[in-house]
Formats: sequence, structure tokens, C-alpha cells
Amino acid sequence: MQRAMTLIADSGALAEVCSRLATHPFVTVDTEFLRETTFWPKVCVIQIASPDEAVAIDALAEGLDLAPFFALMADPNVVKVFHAARQDIEIMWNLARLVPAPLFDTQVAAMVCGYGDQVSYGDLVQQVCRVGLDKSSRFTDWSRRPLSDAQIDYAIADVTWLRDIYQHLKARLEKSGRLDWLADEMGTLTSPATYEQKPENAWERFKGRARKPRDLAVLMEVAAWREHEAQTRDVPRSRVLKDDVLVEIALAAPRDAAALGNLRAFPRGMERSKGGAEILAAIERGLARDPAELPRIERDRRPQRDSATVELLKVLLRQVAEKHGVAPKMIANVEDLEAIAASDAADVAALQGWRRELFGAKALLLKRGRLALTVEKSKVITLEWRDTEG
Repeated sequence: MQRAMTLIADSGALAEVCSRLATHPFVTVDTEFLRETTFWPKVCVIQIASPDEAVAIDALAEGLDLAPFFALMADPNVVKVFHAARQDIEIMWNLARLVPAPLFDTQVAAMVCGYGDQVSYGDLVQQVCRVGLDKSSRFTDWSRRPLSDAQIDYAIADVTWLRDIYQHLKARLEKSGRLDWLADEMGTLTSPATYEQKPENAWERFKGRARKPRDLAVLMEVAAWREHEAQTRDVPRSRVLKDDVLVEIALAAPRDAAALGNLRAFPRGMERSKGGAEILAAIERGLARDPAELPRIERDRRPQRDSATVELLKVLLRQVAEKHGVAPKMIANVEDLEAIAASDAADVAALQGWRRELFGAKALLLKRGRLALTVEKSKVITLEWRDTEG
């Protein structure tokens, strides 16, 4: 029997509802959070549903202990169903160093079922459930209390329709024998490494901007300083230093406050602050690094002739994806295609497992001139060259 929708705001009620939810084979989960003014996402509401119950948890309720919820998320006997799970899981990782498992992401599953690249929850509800969602509360302030009935209804809808979507997609995947195709993506989503934001790795977002080892060394130190500062103060990275300023500092490597302040985009007066002194110290650490110990600066040395191969591989990818009803992005991305064009032994997912069977093997045949692309009745088809005895 379907239970009434509920707003949970105290620890006892939360423990009771989580105990009931744990008796089911799956639960659907979503969160409402704010991040505009903080580094770490601030969770405001958590929505969760079983096949016969749906609740919203007021995560900002005074004295609320979320331990029963986290225990449910860790329960190995209950599948946790999300749509586009990464940000929701990041919240749980930051709060409890927990990654929910076992996990099912309906956005990934929808890609395998041919619903397109990164299909939205609203579109899936429309296509699978034949219902249009009310989006009027989408951009409300979830941190304000009390929550309105409209907000609670909106939040609950994000997990109630998700139950039907999960069961529909799971049935399709089981029927087609593609349930195992989700394994790689779920493995990435359930790996703690996906959510660990280490300051020493912050430079990797800008590694293509470093022209020479000195630039890279300074970039590594200044980016690490900014990341640590943003995390410590719990403010967005741009509130500490904007991206373009970070790169400008790395390329110019100013050695004193006057030179730092003369950079075109550098915040006026910051060069004389504690932050300015720390940036200058980071620059000095970068300049003192041994160039031989720095990561290699990768250059795109792919011959121009490979561009034609990549374009053909793109056509093949679209043809394979359409034929098998899988989103192209689930099979390969442009970087994968470029790597395959450059080497038959490229270390990319598209040349492994089911992706190789579906696409990778054909991509190699195309490169070797053993597969042709042609058009028949307005559709691209493949023709494979087969040796025959004379």
C-alpha cells in the first residue's frame, strides 16, 4: 500500500523510515543543494523513495542525525538508484566519506538504451512515464525555511517517477543482455577517487595552458594554493582567484609584490595582502622545482592526415550507435577516436570489452581499408572486405 508523502525533520522519524526502506530491493534517491557561494555543496533536502513510500528529509533541521540515512546508503542489499548521480554522491562523500553501493544511474542506463547522450530526468519522465514535470520550484532557495508544499511536492517527484524509470530501464537492459555494460561507468561512480579533490592535482585542469616546464611548475604550486584556500574557506575557486588570473600568474611568474600587482587581471591590492604573499611563496616553490621531476607537457603531435581518419571514425561511430540503439558517447568520445586514429593499440575503452565488439574492431578494419562506409536508402551502412579464393 502506498504511504503518504512525508517531510522528515527529526532523528527518530528518520531512523524509522530508513528501517522500512531497507526492507526493499531498491530505493530511489535525489538531493537539493546549493553551491553558488561555497566550495562544498550544501545539502538542503534529501529525497528518497521505495516502491511504496516516498519522503523528503529536511537536511537542515536542527539536531537531525543523518546516520540512519548513511547506513541505508551503505546497505549492500539495497540498490541505490540515482539520475546523474555524481553530484549527489559528492555530497555524501563530503559529509560521511561514503559512496552509495550498489548503485544504478538511470542517466547512464538510458544512454545504453538509446535515449541519447546525458538525457535529462525530465525528458526521461516524459518519454517513459508520459508525464510532464512541474518545474516551477526548480530554482527556489532550498535553504530557506519553512519549505513550501510546492517545494516538497517538486522534490518528491524527483524520486517517485524515478522508480518507474529504473524498473523500465532495468527490464530493457536485462532483456537485451546489456546490464553488464553499465559496469565500467558504475565502477567510476563508486570509486572514492572520483570525489577526492586533492589540491596537488588541481593543476591538471589547466595542463594544456603550460608552454614550458617553468610554466607548469609555477602552475602546479599556485593552483594547489588556490585549491587549498578555497576548500579551507569553503568558497568557490573563483572567489579566491579566477582561472584566467591563475594561468596569467603561471606564465608571468612575478617575483615580487609590485610585479604581481602589475598583472592585468590580478585583483587590485591583493598583492599587498596575506594571500598575495602566499602566492609569491608558491611561485618561488614552483621555480625551485627540478624540471626533470615534472610531468611531461603533452603536445598534440598527431599528423594532419589523421584528421580524415577521425572524421571517418565519427561517421562509423554514429552508424554503429544508431544501429544498436546506444548513445555514441557511451561507446567512444573524440579523444578515443583520435587515439585510435594514431594507434591500433590505443589504450582506450572503445578498444576493450563490449565496446570493441560493437565498434572498436570495426574502427580498426576501417583504418586498414578492410571496411567501407556507403549510403543505402539514405542510411550509412558498412561493407566489410572479405578475401576470396580465385
